[in-house]
Amino acid sequence: MTDKKIPVGILGATGSVGQKFIELLNDHPWFKINELAASERSAGKKYSEATNWIMASPLNQEIADKEIKACDTNLKSKILFSALDSSVAGELETKFAEAGYYVISNSKNHRFDEDVPLMIPEVNPDHLELIKTQKTKGAIITNPNCSTIGLVLALKPLHDAFGVKDVNVVTMQALSGGGYPGIPSMDILDNVIPFIGGEEGKMETEPLKILGKLNNGKIDQPKINISAQCNRVAVTDGHLECVQVNLKKQTSVSEIIEVLKSYKSLPQTLNLPSAPANPIEYLESDKHPQPRINRNAGAGMSVSVGRLRECPMFDYKFVILSHNTVRGAAGGTILVAELLKAKGYLDNVL
Repeated sequence: MTDKKIPVGILGATGSVGQKFIELLNDHPWFKINELAASERSAGKKYSEATNWIMASPLNQEIADKEIKACDTNLKSKILFSALDSSVAGELETKFAEAGYYVISNSKNHRFDEDVPLMIPEVNPDHLELIKTQKTKGAIITNPNCSTIGLVLALKPLHDAFGVKDVNVVTMQALSGGGYPGIPSMDILDNVIPFIGGEEGKMETEPLKILGKLNNGKIDQPKINISAQCNRVAVTDGHLECVQVNLKKQTSVSEIIEVLKSYKSLPQTLNLPSAPANPIEYLESDKHPQPRINRNAGAGMSVSVGRLRECPMFDYKFVILSHNTVRGAAGGTILVAELLKAKGYLDNVL
């Protein structure tokens, strides 16, 4: 890489995902935060005046003093990370792409556009080719749902080695996945909420696009049956998922564990800054993974898998854990941007 860092902007910079982008991009070796943009009520204010900083790390003074700009196409940074709310993200991201910006989005709006990649860099890096079919000066690239990412990262090596036929997944999702201020304490303390709006549909459909094969500018989706049940639990960070699978080929517990442990992909080969050395960490203890203990594996970018065993109804069952605001949101989106840069997709905007 060159010594000069690439200037980037953050859309929706005042919200919880926008704050996580700021935290993770602080001292990033390739990217430098150049602009912060948010809603009209925040535009014109200093960042420190417009946001309630909820990250564990202190707010960088340079960022605190930055003036928030409006989310319009006057931004100078041509590479934008979008943490926009879905109520406004669809139209705004399209406008930016039409104006020549590259938008790497954590929002749901464009995930199922035929020409928009739905990216997990270790799973489907070849899907980036879809942006060449987009009819805009710039491009939109999307990050999947936070619970989808952990699931698909664990399924990918199994699908490659044995073929996945059926998946049943039950999630226990952290509070931070609902944004700030989130669920009222009287609703979640001493309680589990067995519904997260739209979540089950995302988990049942997004993996099929991500695991699909790119063929002449189209994605051929695999025939995998997925059933999801999603629950909100009183955990700060870290989505835990109990998974059952049927596989196409016969195998064994020991062989599956070896496939999971050895899995690496293009981000590891390219040594991208945010890529964990091991995208999947298998834990031998029957009591793990646990959110409080294991969510920061690989600086929050690794998926922890444990309790793999035979299942009386399916072939196998296991538990996975992923950090929903790092790998599942801002960190995963930054890794997409790193892959775009490393593969030369950003050369024409730099």
